[in-house]
Amino acid sequence: MANVSVYNMEGKEVGSIELNDAVFGVEIKEHLVHRAVVLQLANKRQGTQSAKTRSEVSGGGRKPWRQKRTGHARQGSIRAPQWKGGGVVFAPKPRDYSFKMNKREKRTALFSVLTSKVNDSKLIVLDEFKLDEIKTKKFVQVMNNLSAEKALFLLEGSNQNVFLSGRNIPTVKVLPINEINVYDILKYDKLVLTKAAVEKLEEVYV
Repeated sequence: MANVSVYNMEGKEVGSIELNDAVFGVEIKEHLVHRAVVLQLANKRQGTQSAKTRSEVSGGGRKPWRQKRTGHARQGSIRAPQWKGGGVVFAPKPRDYSFKMNKREKRTALFSVLTSKVNDSKLIVLDEFKLDEIKTKKFVQVMNNLSAEKALFLLEGSNQNVFLSGRNIPTVKVLPINEINVYDILKYDKLVLTKAAVEKLEEVYV
């Protein structure tokens, strides 16, 4: 089992914690990580784009001019794609981009990115993260203490002051542990979890 240090909000080491290898020490499956990211981005797509084909635009009931001896190129309809106001070739239509992964694949992808953060020494464990008031300045101070300028914070519980203090910082995202996902873990350089969040994660998945 990997043994990592536990820090307080001042950035001082206050202990250590053993991480369960079933969650933080698995074999990294890159193809499943890639698939999980594509799945998450695809499922976010609205798929509402739409344009008209030549069968849907108005006009074009007859040939605009006779076939020969006009000096123009031959044309059959003003609804053709080369005409202004004509239809779009292979026009996009509303569609569903979402697809599915089975539960075991999703879990393996999540464990893979958690393991990679541990291996790269980019996982930080906090003993707790609480703020008495909504104060972005205090949140930034904690970030500086932990050297986590671009980080994903995963918290157990709902400390609303922490969530509201961090939402205005463009390089930070704060999520409850039940919203953990592969894309956000990869997007941010550091992963910061509270000790309670680590225990909850291991409790749920082991």
